[in-house]
Amino acid sequence: MAAGVVKKSGGGGRRRRRGSSAAMADINITPFVDVMLVLLIIFMVTAPMLQVGIPLEMPKTAAASLPTEQEEPLVVSITADGVLMIQTSEVSDAELIPKLTAVASQRTSDKIFVKADGALTYTRVAEVMGALSAAGFSNIGLVTDAGGPKMDGN
Repeated sequence: MAAGVVKKSGGGGRRRRRGSSAAMADINITPFVDVMLVLLIIFMVTAPMLQVGIPLEMPKTAAASLPTEQEEPLVVSITADGVLMIQTSEVSDAELIPKLTAVASQRTSDKIFVKADGALTYTRVAEVMGALSAAGFSNIGLVTDAGGPKMDGN
């Protein structure tokens, strides 16, 4: 009998065994894309719900919008029921001026925006604006929706 040398198949001498851990040289971005798409959908759904305010049906006018400011404007809202609101908190008629004075003293801007429901009578709006003016607030603006009649005959 003769003795011989048996070569392993595959040549090269170094073989990786199945199940051994080796460093991956490429990046798998599929899980990253999946997470980002889920976050995008969540933000798209929740963003419209983040608007804070009182639901009012304001009258439409042809007036242009005011330029934006750095500070959030101080808003006095009057609902269709005649209820007064400062920002989002309800106040009584007697509390309106003292609370506005306290809030306005801590602000840099002296502007006050009045938002009133379109179904409200003009008398109630005039009462509130008169009280604001009598209390020393001179920079008062009415907030309306754009797209109303231009009253120029067209």
